[in-house]
Amino acid sequence: MPRIETGFFPKGSSVRVGSRRLIKLATWMAALAVLLIVAAALLERAGTPPRALGLYLERRAQGHHPMIEKAGNWAGQTLLALDRPDAGGAAGQPLQFTPQLGAQAAPGGRVILVRGAEDAQKAIEEAQAGDVITFIPGTYAFSGGRGRIDARQAGRPGKEIVVRAERPGTVQLEFDLIEGFKVSGPYWTFENLSIRGTCKDHSACEHAFHVVGAARHFIARGNTLTDFNAQFKINAEGDAAPDDGLLEGNVMSNSSVRRTANPVTPIDLVVASRWMIRGNHISDFVKGEGNQVSYGAFAKGAGEANRFESNLVVCEQRLRGHPGSRVGLSLGGGGTDPGLCRDKRCITEQSGGVIAANLISACSDSGIYLNKAAASVIRHNTLLDTGPLDVRFPESSADLDGNLVDSAVRSRDGGVLREADNRQTGMARLYTGQHPVRDLFADAPAFDLRWRGAVPRAAGGQAGVPDLCGGPRPAQPALGAAEDYTRCLRAGR
Repeated sequence: MPRIETGFFPKGSSVRVGSRRLIKLATWMAALAVLLIVAAALLERAGTPPRALGLYLERRAQGHHPMIEKAGNWAGQTLLALDRPDAGGAAGQPLQFTPQLGAQAAPGGRVILVRGAEDAQKAIEEAQAGDVITFIPGTYAFSGGRGRIDARQAGRPGKEIVVRAERPGTVQLEFDLIEGFKVSGPYWTFENLSIRGTCKDHSACEHAFHVVGAARHFIARGNTLTDFNAQFKINAEGDAAPDDGLLEGNVMSNSSVRRTANPVTPIDLVVASRWMIRGNHISDFVKGEGNQVSYGAFAKGAGEANRFESNLVVCEQRLRGHPGSRVGLSLGGGGTDPGLCRDKRCITEQSGGVIAANLISACSDSGIYLNKAAASVIRHNTLLDTGPLDVRFPESSADLDGNLVDSAVRSRDGGVLREADNRQTGMARLYTGQHPVRDLFADAPAFDLRWRGAVPRAAGGQAGVPDLCGGPRPAQPALGAAEDYTRCLRAGR
């Protein structure tokens, strides 16, 4: 065959040689495409987001040859940057979140004014149904003694025992106590108090409130709670469980990493049923020792019908870039010792739980985690800069609708989920640095949550969808937690 010179190939080449090169190039390109498709499929199937894989590689490289450590750290930081480009940066502007509060208690019983820590402790421990115990503005320091303030008397419907400040921000309670208020009687209400843990040893400031046993119909509304391992610890005592509580409009945070191996979870609810946890701002719950796993809030221990609704959860608002796993909201948490469960078995950790209209952000681990949580409803939540929405174990079943998930929705170990009208980011896209859900907003990392373009809406008509900011919802509501986030959320100046 004669040689045919072409202008496309170098001088001396031929169509036959050129054809072989084209075929070889096409083969390599096809093989690369197949590898990319297989890699994407494997990433989707494995369900491990870049933030989790990066942390794993860094841990595995520790203690090895310096070159291996360096390579592991580089790989970890590269993967983290794909998923969380701002995770290691300086803390952003503080967020101003205006929760929607219900009516506060109208003083109708005996009003008791307290002017000192001893007066307050005496009034609370000797309270009668209908008492309204009101702190005069000022700072009150509690320490030593029995290590707690006992609220054990019984209120009644219409004659609740109320402990309050007249206005938020006027009364500061400082607790150098293992637990502040231990509430074991029914129908207690605490309002408008600022409470701070002052223990130098973080293991010595466990709870601002410990709600136990017969403390049914407990209410905490409009309080600010800082520097505790669990701002609210709720559990059974004897054969009684403190059911039917309300936590509304409270602000819970920590000013530093909690230097403890004890559980760190601002709302730690075990066994109790039918709690409404609504309109709270939960942030900065970093556990510095032990397994370094912490949660913003969970309900577990075989309770039922607990609701997390219209809360703002920012795992890392001021405390950013620390080691460890932080989960936003959970039904089931990390599981419960069967002997501590309501049914003494914990066949399910939760049943009939609802997580609706919450904004969850900046979490190094799952934004929402279901662990043996049966008949769950996960509705119209917004997850930004979090790990996946996880439904885990065969005992877990969940109806998911209207959620915006800046990660993947994931079924693990046999979890059952039914999806309708959610928008999520596939795992493979996270490995390419794509965040289509995050990009729906003007500047999600800076909490500028104005819609960037057309508002994504549910396809079908829906009724009764809650709104994070208390605004109205049309027949076809926006996906996620709110129609207009600027009604309740902005950066402080």
